[in-house]
Amino acid sequence: MSLPTHAVSASRLHSLPTLQAACISAKSSSPSCFRKSFVSAPLPIGCVRKPASAAVNCSPGSSSISRQRRRVGGRGVVAASPPTEEVEVQTEPLTKEDLVNYLRSGCKPKDKWRIGTEHEKFGFDQKTLEPMSYEQIATLLEHIADRFSWDKIMEGDKIIGLRSNGQSVTLEPGGQFELSGAPLETVHQTCAEVNGHLYQVKSICEEEHVGFLGLGFNPKHTLQEIPIMPKGRYTIMRNYMPKVGSLGLEMMFRTCTVQVNLDFDSEQDMVDKFRVGLALQPVATALFANSPFLEGKPNGYLSYRSRVWEDTDKDRTGDLPFVFEDGFGFERYVEYALDVPMYFAYRDQRYIDATGLSFRDFLNGKLPVLPGAYPTLNDWENHLTTIFPEVRLKRYLEMRGADGGSWRRICALPAFWVGLLYDRESLDACKRIISDWTELERSALRTHVPRMALKTPFREGLLQHLAQDLVKISKEGLQRRGYREANFLKELENIAATGITPAERMLEAYHGRWGESVDPIYKELIY
Repeated sequence: MSLPTHAVSASRLHSLPTLQAACISAKSSSPSCFRKSFVSAPLPIGCVRKPASAAVNCSPGSSSISRQRRRVGGRGVVAASPPTEEVEVQTEPLTKEDLVNYLRSGCKPKDKWRIGTEHEKFGFDQKTLEPMSYEQIATLLEHIADRFSWDKIMEGDKIIGLRSNGQSVTLEPGGQFELSGAPLETVHQTCAEVNGHLYQVKSICEEEHVGFLGLGFNPKHTLQEIPIMPKGRYTIMRNYMPKVGSLGLEMMFRTCTVQVNLDFDSEQDMVDKFRVGLALQPVATALFANSPFLEGKPNGYLSYRSRVWEDTDKDRTGDLPFVFEDGFGFERYVEYALDVPMYFAYRDQRYIDATGLSFRDFLNGKLPVLPGAYPTLNDWENHLTTIFPEVRLKRYLEMRGADGGSWRRICALPAFWVGLLYDRESLDACKRIISDWTELERSALRTHVPRMALKTPFREGLLQHLAQDLVKISKEGLQRRGYREANFLKELENIAATGITPAERMLEAYHGRWGESVDPIYKELIY
Protein backbone atom coordinates (compact mmCIF):
# COMPACT_ATOMS: atom_id res chain seq x y z
CA MET A 1 0.00 0.00 0.00
CA SER A 2 1.45 3.38 -0.96
CA LEU A 3 1.03 6.35 1.33
CA PRO A 4 -1.18 9.27 0.27
CA THR A 5 0.88 12.37 -0.50
CA HIS A 6 -0.53 14.23 2.50
CA ALA A 7 0.47 11.56 5.00
CA VAL A 8 3.72 11.47 6.92
CA SER A 9 5.95 8.44 7.17
CA ALA A 10 6.00 6.63 10.48
CA SER A 11 8.74 4.31 9.28
CA ARG A 12 12.44 4.73 8.61
CA LEU A 13 11.94 4.24 4.89
CA HIS A 14 15.12 5.95 3.77
CA SER A 15 18.17 7.47 5.37
CA LEU A 16 16.58 10.89 4.78
CA PRO A 17 12.76 10.69 4.86
CA THR A 18 10.33 13.09 3.23
CA LEU A 19 7.84 15.18 5.13
CA GLN A 20 5.13 17.03 3.28
CA ALA A 21 3.67 18.47 6.45
CA ALA A 22 6.92 20.30 7.15
CA CYS A 23 6.98 21.72 3.62
CA ILE A 24 3.43 22.98 3.96
CA SER A 25 4.39 24.49 7.30
CA ALA A 26 7.42 26.15 5.74
CA LYS A 27 5.16 27.86 3.18
CA SER A 28 2.41 28.95 5.53
CA SER A 29 2.06 32.02 7.68
CA SER A 30 1.06 29.91 10.70
CA PRO A 31 3.63 28.82 13.32
CA SER A 32 5.99 26.82 11.20
CA CYS A 33 8.58 24.13 11.39
CA PHE A 34 11.24 26.83 11.04
CA ARG A 35 11.26 30.40 12.29
CA LYS A 36 12.96 31.72 9.11
CA SER A 37 11.05 33.00 6.12
CA PHE A 38 10.14 30.63 3.31
CA VAL A 39 12.43 32.43 0.87
CA SER A 40 15.56 32.08 2.98
CA ALA A 41 14.76 29.01 5.03
CA PRO A 42 16.46 25.68 4.43
CA LEU A 43 13.71 23.48 3.09
CA PRO A 44 12.73 20.38 5.04
CA ILE A 45 14.32 17.19 3.80
CA GLY A 46 12.59 15.90 0.71
CA CYS A 47 11.68 19.36 -0.63
CA VAL A 48 13.12 20.66 -3.88
CA ARG A 49 13.55 24.41 -4.21
CA LYS A 50 11.73 25.84 -7.24
CA PRO A 51 11.65 29.34 -8.70
CA ALA A 52 9.55 31.78 -6.74
CA SER A 53 6.59 31.27 -9.03
CA ALA A 54 6.65 27.50 -8.67
CA ALA A 55 5.27 25.28 -5.96
CA VAL A 56 7.43 23.28 -3.61
CA ASN A 57 7.63 19.63 -4.58
CA CYS A 58 7.44 17.40 -1.52
CA SER A 59 5.71 14.25 -2.70
CA PRO A 60 6.82 10.89 -1.28
CA GLY A 61 8.82 10.29 -4.44
CA SER A 62 10.94 13.38 -3.97
CA SER A 63 13.00 12.25 -1.00
CA SER A 64 16.69 12.96 -1.04
CA ILE A 65 17.58 9.35 -1.62
CA SER A 66 15.92 9.48 -5.01
CA ARG A 67 17.45 12.79 -6.09
CA GLN A 68 20.15 11.16 -8.23
CA ARG A 69 18.08 8.68 -10.20
CA ARG A 70 18.77 7.12 -13.56
CA ARG A 71 17.23 4.26 -15.46
CA VAL A 72 19.12 1.08 -16.27
CA GLY A 73 17.28 -1.56 -18.25
CA GLY A 74 13.95 -0.07 -17.25
CA ARG A 75 14.79 -0.06 -13.53
CA GLY A 76 15.73 2.84 -11.29
CA VAL A 77 19.17 3.31 -9.80
CA VAL A 78 19.36 5.73 -6.88
CA ALA A 79 22.37 7.14 -5.10
CA ALA A 80 22.67 6.20 -1.45
CA SER A 81 23.57 9.64 -0.15
CA PRO A 82 23.48 12.65 -2.49
CA PRO A 83 25.63 15.63 -1.55
CA THR A 84 23.78 17.75 0.95
CA GLU A 85 24.15 20.91 -1.13
CA GLU A 86 22.00 19.31 -3.83
CA VAL A 87 19.19 18.84 -1.33
CA GLU A 88 19.06 22.16 0.46
CA VAL A 89 19.84 25.77 -0.24
CA GLN A 90 20.59 27.35 3.10
CA THR A 91 21.23 31.03 3.69
CA GLU A 92 21.12 31.16 7.48
CA PRO A 93 22.59 28.80 10.09
CA LEU A 94 20.17 26.50 11.84
CA THR A 95 19.31 27.21 15.45
CA LYS A 96 18.32 24.92 18.29
CA GLU A 97 14.76 26.14 17.76
CA ASP A 98 14.86 24.76 14.21
CA LEU A 99 15.97 21.36 15.52
CA VAL A 100 13.16 21.34 18.08
CA ASN A 101 10.59 22.29 15.47
CA TYR A 102 11.94 19.60 13.18
CA LEU A 103 10.91 16.99 15.76
CA ARG A 104 7.65 18.79 16.51
CA SER A 105 6.73 18.67 12.83
CA GLY A 106 6.18 14.93 13.26
CA CYS A 107 2.93 15.56 15.15
CA LYS A 108 -0.09 14.47 13.15
CA PRO A 109 -3.77 13.73 13.83
CA LYS A 110 -4.75 10.21 14.79
CA ASP A 111 -6.33 9.43 11.43
CA LYS A 112 -2.88 9.95 9.85
CA TRP A 113 -1.06 7.60 12.25
CA ARG A 114 0.71 4.76 10.53
CA ILE A 115 2.67 1.61 11.43
CA GLY A 116 6.19 1.09 10.10
CA THR A 117 7.80 -2.30 10.77
CA GLU A 118 11.49 -3.05 10.30
CA HIS A 119 13.18 -6.40 10.64
CA GLU A 120 16.68 -7.76 10.13
CA LYS A 121 17.82 -11.30 9.38
CA PHE A 122 21.04 -13.27 8.99
CA GLY A 123 21.96 -14.64 5.59
CA PHE A 124 23.91 -17.88 5.21
CA ASP A 125 25.18 -20.28 2.59
CA GLN A 126 23.05 -23.42 2.80
CA LYS A 127 25.94 -25.68 1.78
CA THR A 128 28.53 -24.44 4.28
CA LEU A 129 26.39 -22.55 6.85
CA GLU A 130 28.90 -19.69 6.51
CA PRO A 131 27.59 -16.10 6.47
CA MET A 132 26.65 -14.83 3.04
CA SER A 133 29.49 -12.88 1.44
CA TYR A 134 28.92 -9.41 0.04
CA GLU A 135 29.14 -10.92 -3.45
CA GLN A 136 26.30 -13.35 -2.64
CA ILE A 137 24.24 -10.54 -1.13
CA ALA A 138 24.86 -8.32 -4.15
CA THR A 139 23.70 -11.13 -6.46
CA LEU A 140 20.56 -11.54 -4.38
CA LEU A 141 19.84 -7.81 -4.52
CA GLU A 142 20.40 -7.71 -8.28
CA HIS A 143 18.03 -10.63 -8.85
CA ILE A 144 15.31 -9.14 -6.64
CA ALA A 145 15.62 -5.83 -8.47
CA ASP A 146 15.41 -7.54 -11.86
CA ARG A 147 12.57 -9.91 -11.05
CA PHE A 148 10.39 -7.74 -8.84
CA SER A 149 11.12 -4.24 -10.23
CA TRP A 150 12.87 -2.68 -7.25
CA ASP A 151 15.10 0.35 -7.69
CA LYS A 152 18.75 -0.23 -6.78
CA ILE A 153 20.50 1.87 -4.15
CA MET A 154 24.16 2.35 -4.99
CA GLU A 155 27.17 3.63 -3.08
CA GLY A 156 29.77 4.23 -5.74
CA ASP A 157 29.64 1.15 -7.94
CA LYS A 158 28.38 -1.12 -5.14
CA ILE A 159 24.76 -2.11 -4.74
CA ILE A 160 23.85 -1.66 -1.07
CA GLY A 161 20.07 -1.78 -1.08
CA LEU A 162 16.74 -1.65 -2.88
CA ARG A 163 13.72 0.60 -2.85
CA SER A 164 10.13 0.17 -4.06
CA ASN A 165 6.74 1.64 -3.19
CA GLY A 166 7.72 3.09 0.17
CA GLN A 167 9.75 0.06 1.24
CA SER A 168 13.51 -0.26 1.34
CA VAL A 169 15.93 -3.14 1.72
CA THR A 170 19.24 -2.15 3.28
CA LEU A 171 22.36 -3.86 4.59
CA GLU A 172 23.59 -3.69 8.16
CA PRO A 173 27.37 -3.74 8.74
CA GLY A 174 27.73 -7.54 8.73
CA GLY A 175 25.35 -8.17 5.86
CA GLN A 176 22.21 -8.43 7.98
CA PHE A 177 19.38 -8.01 5.49
CA GLU A 178 16.85 -5.41 6.61
CA LEU A 179 13.38 -4.60 5.33
CA SER A 180 12.18 -1.15 6.33
CA GLY A 181 8.50 -1.30 5.59
CA ALA A 182 6.18 1.32 4.21
CA PRO A 183 3.97 3.29 6.63
CA LEU A 184 0.72 1.32 6.73
CA GLU A 185 -2.62 1.65 8.48
CA THR A 186 -3.12 -1.81 10.01
CA VAL A 187 -1.13 -4.73 11.36
CA HIS A 188 -2.71 -6.88 8.63
CA GLN A 189 -1.10 -4.68 5.98
CA THR A 190 2.34 -4.61 7.61
CA CYS A 191 2.27 -8.38 8.11
CA ALA A 192 1.26 -8.92 4.48
CA GLU A 193 4.16 -6.68 3.48
CA VAL A 194 6.58 -8.85 5.47
CA ASN A 195 5.09 -11.97 3.90
CA GLY A 196 5.50 -10.56 0.41
CA HIS A 197 9.10 -9.58 1.09
CA LEU A 198 9.99 -13.01 2.47
CA TYR A 199 8.36 -14.65 -0.56
CA GLN A 200 10.51 -12.59 -2.93
CA VAL A 201 13.69 -13.27 -0.95
CA LYS A 202 12.97 -16.98 -0.62
CA SER A 203 12.27 -17.41 -4.33
CA ILE A 204 15.79 -16.16 -5.12
CA CYS A 205 17.45 -17.86 -2.16
CA GLU A 206 16.36 -21.32 -3.34
CA GLU A 207 18.07 -20.74 -6.69
CA GLU A 208 21.26 -19.39 -5.10
CA HIS A 209 21.38 -21.98 -2.28
CA VAL A 210 21.35 -19.36 0.46
CA GLY A 211 18.91 -18.77 3.27
CA PHE A 212 17.96 -16.44 6.12
CA LEU A 213 17.47 -16.84 9.88
CA GLY A 214 15.45 -14.74 12.29
CA LEU A 215 17.47 -14.60 15.52
CA GLY A 216 18.75 -11.85 17.80
CA PHE A 217 22.42 -12.86 17.60
CA ASN A 218 24.50 -14.90 15.18
CA PRO A 219 24.52 -18.36 16.81
CA LYS A 220 27.65 -19.82 15.26
CA HIS A 221 30.24 -17.52 13.75
CA THR A 222 33.04 -15.46 15.27
CA LEU A 223 33.35 -11.74 14.68
CA GLN A 224 36.27 -12.37 12.35
CA GLU A 225 34.14 -14.66 10.17
CA ILE A 226 31.51 -12.00 9.48
CA PRO A 227 31.83 -10.13 6.16
CA ILE A 228 32.07 -6.34 6.09
CA MET A 229 29.66 -4.42 3.89
CA PRO A 230 31.06 -1.67 1.59
CA LYS A 231 29.32 1.31 3.18
CA GLY A 232 31.32 4.39 4.10
CA ARG A 233 29.58 5.20 7.35
CA TYR A 234 30.24 1.70 8.67
CA THR A 235 33.99 2.11 8.21
CA ILE A 236 33.89 5.14 10.49
CA MET A 237 31.73 3.36 13.06
CA ARG A 238 33.90 0.24 12.98
CA ASN A 239 36.99 2.25 13.86
CA TYR A 240 35.23 4.21 16.61
CA MET A 241 33.27 1.49 18.41
CA PRO A 242 36.18 -0.19 20.25
CA LYS A 243 37.08 3.19 21.80
CA VAL A 244 33.75 3.57 23.62
CA GLY A 245 32.62 0.04 24.54
CA SER A 246 33.68 -3.56 24.51
CA LEU A 247 30.71 -4.92 22.54
CA GLY A 248 30.09 -2.27 19.88
CA LEU A 249 31.46 -4.39 17.05
CA GLU A 250 29.29 -7.28 18.22
CA MET A 251 26.28 -5.01 17.90
CA MET A 252 27.27 -3.94 14.41
CA PHE A 253 28.09 -7.32 12.95
CA ARG A 254 26.30 -10.04 14.90
CA THR A 255 22.87 -8.74 16.03
CA CYS A 256 19.42 -8.57 14.43
CA THR A 257 16.26 -6.89 15.65
CA VAL A 258 12.65 -6.23 14.78
CA GLN A 259 11.19 -2.84 15.58
CA VAL A 260 8.07 -0.81 14.99
CA ASN A 261 7.82 2.92 14.35
CA LEU A 262 4.77 4.78 15.59
CA ASP A 263 3.31 8.28 15.42
CA PHE A 264 2.07 10.83 17.97
CA ASP A 265 -0.39 13.70 17.72
CA SER A 266 1.17 16.22 20.11
CA GLU A 267 4.16 16.82 22.33
CA GLN A 268 2.28 15.42 25.33
CA ASP A 269 1.25 12.33 23.38
CA MET A 270 4.89 11.84 22.39
CA VAL A 271 5.95 12.13 26.03
CA ASP A 272 3.32 9.61 27.18
CA LYS A 273 4.29 7.07 24.51
CA PHE A 274 8.01 7.62 25.02
CA ARG A 275 7.74 7.00 28.77
CA VAL A 276 5.52 3.94 28.43
CA GLY A 277 7.70 2.55 25.65
CA LEU A 278 10.91 2.99 27.63
CA ALA A 279 9.55 1.62 30.89
CA LEU A 280 7.96 -1.42 29.24
CA GLN A 281 10.71 -2.14 26.71
CA PRO A 282 12.20 -4.85 28.97
CA VAL A 283 8.90 -6.70 28.75
CA ALA A 284 9.18 -6.75 24.96
CA THR A 285 12.80 -7.86 25.30
CA ALA A 286 11.67 -10.76 27.49
CA LEU A 287 8.75 -11.84 25.29
CA PHE A 288 10.93 -11.79 22.16
CA ALA A 289 14.13 -13.18 23.77
CA ASN A 290 15.75 -15.19 20.99
CA SER A 291 19.56 -15.06 21.20
CA PRO A 292 20.94 -17.69 23.61
CA PHE A 293 24.00 -18.81 21.59
CA LEU A 294 27.47 -17.42 21.03
CA GLU A 295 29.88 -19.16 18.65
CA GLY A 296 28.02 -22.46 18.86
CA LYS A 297 27.51 -22.59 22.64
CA PRO A 298 24.97 -21.25 25.16
CA ASN A 299 26.06 -17.76 26.20
CA GLY A 300 24.32 -17.55 29.56
CA TYR A 301 21.69 -15.10 28.31
CA LEU A 302 18.28 -15.45 26.72
CA SER A 303 18.63 -12.15 24.87
CA TYR A 304 22.33 -11.72 24.30
CA ARG A 305 21.51 -9.03 21.75
CA SER A 306 20.08 -6.96 24.59
CA ARG A 307 23.16 -7.64 26.72
CA VAL A 308 25.40 -6.40 23.89
CA TRP A 309 23.67 -3.02 23.94
CA GLU A 310 24.66 -2.56 27.59
CA ASP A 311 28.32 -2.15 26.62
CA THR A 312 28.20 -0.66 23.15
CA ASP A 313 28.46 3.10 23.73
CA LYS A 314 26.97 4.60 26.88
CA ASP A 315 26.85 8.06 25.30
CA ARG A 316 24.12 6.98 22.87
CA THR A 317 22.36 3.90 24.35
CA GLY A 318 20.25 2.94 27.35
CA ASP A 319 16.94 3.87 28.91
CA LEU A 320 17.30 7.69 29.18
CA PRO A 321 16.25 8.55 32.77
CA PHE A 322 15.66 12.21 31.82
CA VAL A 323 12.61 11.16 29.80
CA PHE A 324 10.79 10.57 33.09
CA GLU A 325 11.70 13.97 34.55
CA ASP A 326 9.24 16.86 34.76
CA GLY A 327 9.41 19.12 31.75
CA PHE A 328 10.56 16.49 29.27
CA GLY A 329 9.63 17.25 25.67
CA PHE A 330 11.08 17.90 22.25
CA GLU A 331 13.53 20.53 23.50
CA ARG A 332 14.96 18.28 26.19
CA TYR A 333 15.54 15.50 23.65
CA VAL A 334 17.30 17.96 21.35
CA GLU A 335 19.57 18.98 24.24
CA TYR A 336 20.42 15.31 24.76
CA ALA A 337 21.01 14.67 21.06
CA LEU A 338 23.25 17.72 20.70
CA ASP A 339 25.59 16.25 23.30
CA VAL A 340 25.73 12.75 21.80
CA PRO A 341 29.12 12.56 20.02
CA MET A 342 28.94 12.61 16.24
CA TYR A 343 29.99 9.83 13.88
CA PHE A 344 30.30 11.65 10.56
CA ALA A 345 29.27 14.45 8.26
CA TYR A 346 28.57 13.97 4.55
CA ARG A 347 30.01 16.42 2.02
CA ASP A 348 31.06 16.23 -1.63
CA GLN A 349 29.91 12.62 -1.94
CA ARG A 350 32.09 11.36 0.88
CA TYR A 351 31.81 10.63 4.57
CA ILE A 352 33.95 12.83 6.82
CA ASP A 353 35.04 11.26 10.09
CA ALA A 354 33.66 13.38 12.93
CA THR A 355 33.73 10.71 15.63
CA GLY A 356 33.65 12.08 19.14
CA LEU A 357 32.99 15.65 18.00
CA SER A 358 30.07 17.79 19.12
CA PHE A 359 27.00 18.54 17.02
CA ARG A 360 26.58 21.55 19.29
CA ASP A 361 29.91 22.84 17.97
CA PHE A 362 28.75 22.03 14.43
CA LEU A 363 25.65 24.12 15.06
CA ASN A 364 27.93 27.04 15.95
CA GLY A 365 30.17 26.58 12.91
CA LYS A 366 33.03 25.25 15.00
CA LEU A 367 33.34 21.63 13.90
CA PRO A 368 37.11 21.02 13.60
CA VAL A 369 36.85 18.77 10.53
CA LEU A 370 34.60 21.30 8.71
CA PRO A 371 35.76 24.68 10.02
CA GLY A 372 33.27 27.44 9.34
CA ALA A 373 30.63 25.04 8.00
CA TYR A 374 27.14 24.80 9.46
CA PRO A 375 24.85 21.75 9.55
CA THR A 376 21.81 21.26 7.39
CA LEU A 377 18.66 19.42 8.36
CA ASN A 378 20.10 16.44 6.52
CA ASP A 379 23.02 16.46 8.93
CA TRP A 380 20.63 16.61 11.86
CA GLU A 381 18.54 13.73 10.53
CA ASN A 382 21.70 11.68 9.99
CA HIS A 383 22.86 12.47 13.51
CA LEU A 384 19.55 11.33 15.01
CA THR A 385 19.99 7.94 13.31
CA THR A 386 23.29 7.43 15.17
CA ILE A 387 21.62 7.56 18.59
CA PHE A 388 20.59 4.12 19.88
CA PRO A 389 18.39 4.19 23.01
CA GLU A 390 15.74 1.54 23.65
CA VAL A 391 13.15 4.00 22.30
CA ARG A 392 14.36 6.56 19.77
CA LEU A 393 12.69 9.82 18.81
CA LYS A 394 12.78 11.15 15.30
CA ARG A 395 9.57 12.56 13.80
CA TYR A 396 8.05 9.35 15.14
CA LEU A 397 8.98 6.91 17.92
CA GLU A 398 10.91 3.69 17.36
CA MET A 399 10.40 0.71 19.70
CA ARG A 400 13.82 -0.99 19.56
CA GLY A 401 13.98 -3.63 22.31
CA ALA A 402 13.14 -6.93 20.58
CA ASP A 403 15.30 -9.70 19.15
CA GLY A 404 14.83 -10.75 15.56
CA GLY A 405 12.58 -13.76 15.19
CA SER A 406 10.17 -15.84 13.19
CA TRP A 407 7.60 -14.51 10.73
CA ARG A 408 4.88 -14.72 13.37
CA ARG A 409 6.90 -12.70 15.86
CA ILE A 410 7.75 -10.09 13.24
CA CYS A 411 4.00 -9.54 12.96
CA ALA A 412 3.45 -9.80 16.72
CA LEU A 413 5.84 -6.95 17.58
CA PRO A 414 3.86 -4.17 15.85
CA ALA A 415 0.63 -5.70 17.11
CA PHE A 416 1.89 -5.59 20.70
CA TRP A 417 2.92 -1.94 20.62
CA VAL A 418 0.00 -0.72 18.48
CA GLY A 419 -2.40 -2.28 20.98
CA LEU A 420 -0.65 -0.53 23.87
CA LEU A 421 0.09 2.88 22.35
CA TYR A 422 -2.50 3.57 19.64
CA ASP A 423 -5.54 3.04 21.88
CA ARG A 424 -6.12 5.71 24.54
CA GLU A 425 -7.56 3.34 27.16
CA SER A 426 -4.60 0.99 26.78
CA LEU A 427 -2.08 3.83 26.91
CA ASP A 428 -3.70 5.22 30.06
CA ALA A 429 -3.66 1.76 31.65
CA CYS A 430 0.07 1.49 30.90
CA LYS A 431 0.69 4.94 32.36
CA ARG A 432 -0.98 3.84 35.58
CA ILE A 433 1.11 0.67 35.72
CA ILE A 434 4.43 2.52 35.45
CA SER A 435 3.44 5.65 37.38
CA ASP A 436 5.26 4.71 40.60
CA TRP A 437 8.21 2.84 39.11
CA THR A 438 11.54 4.16 40.26
CA GLU A 439 14.63 4.68 38.14
CA LEU A 440 16.29 1.93 40.18
CA GLU A 441 13.51 -0.51 39.23
CA ARG A 442 13.64 0.42 35.56
CA SER A 443 17.42 0.03 35.55
CA ALA A 444 17.21 -3.34 37.31
CA LEU A 445 14.83 -4.66 34.67
CA ARG A 446 17.15 -3.47 31.92
CA THR A 447 20.04 -5.31 33.61
CA HIS A 448 18.38 -8.61 34.54
CA VAL A 449 15.94 -9.25 31.68
CA PRO A 450 18.62 -10.16 29.09
CA ARG A 451 19.63 -13.09 31.28
CA MET A 452 16.34 -14.10 32.94
CA ALA A 453 13.63 -12.83 30.55
CA LEU A 454 10.15 -13.53 31.94
CA LYS A 455 11.56 -15.15 35.08
CA THR A 456 13.02 -11.83 36.22
CA PRO A 457 11.72 -11.03 39.74
CA PHE A 458 9.74 -7.81 39.82
CA ARG A 459 8.04 -6.40 42.88
CA GLU A 460 5.79 -9.10 44.32
CA GLY A 461 6.10 -11.57 41.48
CA LEU A 462 7.77 -12.24 38.15
CA LEU A 463 7.99 -10.17 35.00
CA GLN A 464 5.90 -12.92 33.42
CA HIS A 465 2.87 -11.72 35.37
CA LEU A 466 3.31 -8.18 34.08
CA ALA A 467 3.76 -9.53 30.56
CA GLN A 468 0.47 -11.41 30.84
CA ASP A 469 -1.29 -8.21 31.89
CA LEU A 470 0.27 -6.20 29.09
CA VAL A 471 -0.55 -8.73 26.38
CA LYS A 472 -4.15 -8.62 27.63
CA ILE A 473 -4.19 -4.81 27.59
CA SER A 474 -2.70 -4.81 24.09
CA LYS A 475 -5.29 -7.30 22.88
CA GLU A 476 -8.12 -5.15 24.23
CA GLY A 477 -6.60 -2.09 22.55
CA LEU A 478 -6.41 -3.90 19.22
CA GLN A 479 -10.00 -5.04 19.56
CA ARG A 480 -11.14 -1.47 20.16
CA ARG A 481 -9.32 -0.38 16.98
CA GLY A 482 -11.79 -2.52 15.07
CA TYR A 483 -9.42 -4.09 12.51
CA ARG A 484 -9.45 -7.63 13.91
CA GLU A 485 -5.73 -7.52 14.61
CA ALA A 486 -5.77 -9.34 17.95
CA ASN A 487 -4.93 -12.71 16.38
CA PHE A 488 -1.40 -11.50 15.80
CA LEU A 489 -0.84 -11.69 19.55
CA LYS A 490 -1.49 -15.43 19.84
CA GLU A 491 2.17 -16.41 20.02
CA LEU A 492 2.83 -13.76 22.66
CA GLU A 493 -0.16 -14.99 24.64
CA ASN A 494 1.37 -18.46 24.66
CA ILE A 495 4.83 -17.18 25.64
CA ALA A 496 3.40 -15.05 28.43
CA ALA A 497 1.16 -17.87 29.71
CA THR A 498 3.95 -20.45 29.85
CA GLY A 499 6.82 -18.13 30.71
CA ILE A 500 8.93 -20.02 28.13
CA THR A 501 10.66 -17.78 25.60
CA PRO A 502 11.85 -18.76 22.11
CA ALA A 503 15.40 -18.75 23.49
CA GLU A 504 14.50 -21.33 26.14
CA ARG A 505 12.88 -23.56 23.55
CA MET A 506 16.08 -23.45 21.52
CA LEU A 507 18.19 -24.26 24.58
CA GLU A 508 15.96 -27.25 25.30
CA ALA A 509 16.48 -28.47 21.73
CA TYR A 510 20.23 -27.82 21.97
CA HIS A 511 20.56 -30.02 25.05
CA GLY A 512 18.19 -32.62 23.56
CA ARG A 513 17.49 -33.49 19.96
CA TRP A 514 20.16 -31.16 18.52
CA GLY A 515 22.92 -33.01 20.37
CA GLU A 516 24.58 -29.82 21.67
CA SER A 517 24.99 -28.40 18.19
CA VAL A 518 23.54 -25.19 16.79
CA ASP A 519 23.71 -26.41 13.19
CA PRO A 520 20.09 -27.67 13.20
CA ILE A 521 18.99 -24.04 13.63
CA TYR A 522 19.85 -23.47 9.99
CA LYS A 523 17.26 -26.05 8.90
CA GLU A 524 14.57 -25.70 11.55
CA LEU A 525 14.42 -21.90 11.75
CA ILE A 526 15.15 -20.91 8.15
CA TYR A 527 12.59 -18.47 6.71
